[in-house]
Amino acid sequence: MPDRVAHDHPTVETLDGTLARYGATHRSEIRLPSNDAIPVDEVLRVVLDGVEYRAEIAARSNGDPVIRGAYETPRQARNPGAATDHLDPWVEDRDLAFGRTVHVDVVDAGHKVGLRAPGESATYTVVEPPKDSLAAIAKDLEED
Repeated sequence: MPDRVAHDHPTVETLDGTLARYGATHRSEIRLPSNDAIPVDEVLRVVLDGVEYRAEIAARSNGDPVIRGAYETPRQARNPGAATDHLDPWVEDRDLAFGRTVHVDVVDAGHKVGLRAPGESATYTVVEPPKDSLAAIAKDLEED
């Protein structure tokens, strides 16, 4: 596999998400179609404008996955509190309206996705995903 792939590379699956308002707030969320490549209750790498962040994939009331923020570290993604969310500025920079489609590129199923506004292109760095046992150890350490 190449070190970098474009959004239209055959190994990248693109899903259509929907930009929505999170509850009664003005905060953004990306509603995703149910898909095995995006597991709920896991922290994934999320690429916005070539910068990699972390997002905990939550479940909507119907069980479908949703991204409600993009943070610097996995710990911040799990407990955002006062952490800086990079999703809302990304949405504002594109002047996207709620209800609009957002492309979600599955770069590495279960580990890494990229977000693009319609008409945008993106190139992603591909790295070997962490071994499951190492990822579990790291997650346990972060939760302590």
